[in-house]
Amino acid sequence: MNKVTVKIDLLFETSWEVCNKIGGIYTVLSTKAKTLQKLHKDKTIFIGPDVWSQENPSPFFIESRTLLKEWKAQAQLPEGVTVRVGRWDIPGKPIVVLVKFDAMYAVKEAFYGNMWNWYGVDSLHAYGDYDEACAFSHAAGLVIESICRFHGTENKNIIAHFDEWTTGMGLLYVKQVLPEVATIFTTHATSIGRSICGNNKPLYDYLKGYNGDQMAGELNMQSKHSLEKAAAHAADCFTTVSEITAVECEQLLDIRPHVVTPNGFEQNFVPAKTKFADERNAARATLLNVASSLTGCKFPENTFIVTTSGRCEYRNKGIDLFLDSLVKLGEQNPSRKILAYVMVPAWVKEPRAELVKALLLKRKCRLDDPVITHWLNNMDCDPIISRIHGIGFANDKNSNVTVIYVPCYLNGTDGIFNKSYYDLLIGMDATVFPSYYEPWGYTPLESVAFGVPTITTSLSGFGQWIMSSFENDFSACGVNVISRGDYNYNAVAESISQALYELSSNDETTMAKISKAAMNTASQASWSNFIDYYDDAFVVAIENAQKRNN
Repeated sequence: MNKVTVKIDLLFETSWEVCNKIGGIYTVLSTKAKTLQKLHKDKTIFIGPDVWSQENPSPFFIESRTLLKEWKAQAQLPEGVTVRVGRWDIPGKPIVVLVKFDAMYAVKEAFYGNMWNWYGVDSLHAYGDYDEACAFSHAAGLVIESICRFHGTENKNIIAHFDEWTTGMGLLYVKQVLPEVATIFTTHATSIGRSICGNNKPLYDYLKGYNGDQMAGELNMQSKHSLEKAAAHAADCFTTVSEITAVECEQLLDIRPHVVTPNGFEQNFVPAKTKFADERNAARATLLNVASSLTGCKFPENTFIVTTSGRCEYRNKGIDLFLDSLVKLGEQNPSRKILAYVMVPAWVKEPRAELVKALLLKRKCRLDDPVITHWLNNMDCDPIISRIHGIGFANDKNSNVTVIYVPCYLNGTDGIFNKSYYDLLIGMDATVFPSYYEPWGYTPLESVAFGVPTITTSLSGFGQWIMSSFENDFSACGVNVISRGDYNYNAVAESISQALYELSSNDETTMAKISKAAMNTASQASWSNFIDYYDDAFVVAIENAQKRNN
């Protein structure tokens, strides 16, 4: 691949997760931004939803009165559609336009009618977050149109990039009103594929037997699937993040992505070598202190700390497998005490008051239900706490495996740890992400970036990249990819427990070598390397737009 093979005059990228940290797409965009800025300084404009208020401002947005001020002064936007311009407070500090989109609800019926007439998008079965996503992406399309009209489009290479089905309406609008603008659509996970897995149906062994439209009807996903499929077919360049998802798109969306664009990472999120040991020690102290304050047990300094984390999808993310593998690990009587955290945001109610008090008074006595740090609104039906209770993790002095559920976003203000996820990740000895449905897999990539060895599966895009690029061994790359299919659950649980047992048995010298190998793997997945795939996508989009317009 050639680096920067096309001159770009303007590059828009629209996502619900711009300045709005919800999931993995935020990590994609916020880590990619620095490299985009280096290559296309201030020619990249990110567009996100203005879902903030004075009482609850975005912690990632720095407003500016000067950026795009000439355009903003005369921006001809519909009444009720307002914008705030500034910079995203991340490495690279790219330009951001946040769009207030509430006024779009009033015109949604006419807009949906146009989308049906133009592209066959079926919005009749819409429910849940469909209207909100479409209102935002419609408004984002209007903003892109306004900026393009202001600056002019003649003889310019302008690209409008849209992420996930939630922005599909924006792409279709831009395609209709600005045919000279090249469009890119990226699906980070197909809506229907995720739904098939979420409904406990086997995806992989039977993939060639699925029809996306038929399954959308069966699973009440007609509108999201219809929109996603229309955007994929209409885009000048359709991309996805891994080969495993490309195959899924080809089967369920009836189109093969033009380019696979794997997700990179930026090492600037990792502390410098001079600070690394101190930050790791601080993280471990916090993790051990919370565990002892909750359980009343003393944890030795050499406790082996392991975690899983990510979106709250019990089966898709393999949280069930992680818990069951810990049972098997306990049966092997590991030589070190195992402390396992499940860091998965759920319907959290509040931090446990008695735990807050115990931490404040430095009191170590066993609390009731010593397996959870924050109370939930749905304690009776949350699948993770139900499984932890069902397995019967005691978390007492006789337990060789202690399991603690942290059901909140770790953003530094959770009330218990008061550290960010990255500030705690650095203190881990291992991570486990045994996903069933994982188009890429940022969590294992983040883990190796911090030198923490990780276990993942062959059903993740990241896992497949590891197997195609490295020897599949901790000592070679800091990663162990376990082969997972539709029907080998117990074997995978056994393999995870064995891998954790072996890691926990290693001496410090061996673990240091594994950590170094992990960091080397992460460096090869940096955006400075992976941005080449986006350059390819830019070329495809511009060439196809030019052919279409000619």
